[in-house]
Amino acid sequence: MKTETIVLAGGCFWCTEAVFKMLKGVDSVTSGYAGGHTENPTYREVCAGTTGHAEAVQIEYDPAQVPLETLLTIFFATHDATQLNRQGADVGTQYRSAIFYTTEEQKSVVEKFIKELDASSSEGEPIVTQVEPLTKFYPAEDYHQNYYSQNQNQGYCQVVIAPKLQKVQEKYAELLRM
Repeated sequence: MKTETIVLAGGCFWCTEAVFKMLKGVDSVTSGYAGGHTENPTYREVCAGTTGHAEAVQIEYDPAQVPLETLLTIFFATHDATQLNRQGADVGTQYRSAIFYTTEEQKSVVEKFIKELDASSSEGEPIVTQVEPLTKFYPAEDYHQNYYSQNQNQGYCQVVIAPKLQKVQEKYAELLRM
């Protein structure tokens, strides 16, 4: 089994992590920071918007079980890729939509996917997702890992994350782990 890695930023990493942990073929999901200029950033620094990093998740997946196009379908279905530097109430460059690829093949697939998605709707806003090579990924502090599964009763989890999970469960049930 040959796994691949891709890093996706779609707003709060707690949401993105919870969504991708449900999928077949995804071996691991790690919350963290990508796309910035500060070495070893902390959550506090990233939230302040001074490091250039986005909250992101590093996904290790088996492309034989879950093709990159499927991951991209879920990614774009679970956040608003037309919003520049924001997702809902979360505002700032740290909440931008971004894809950090690790191979040239991934870059090609991502660019084609976005082009086709943009072309599919003449009435929608254009996608503003940044596509760039992954230079460095910093795992977030331990308390951010598996956040939803450990904090399901918190208000943010119930109001923001749970509806995203429900959407994926209803619309993409065949992609979920048993």
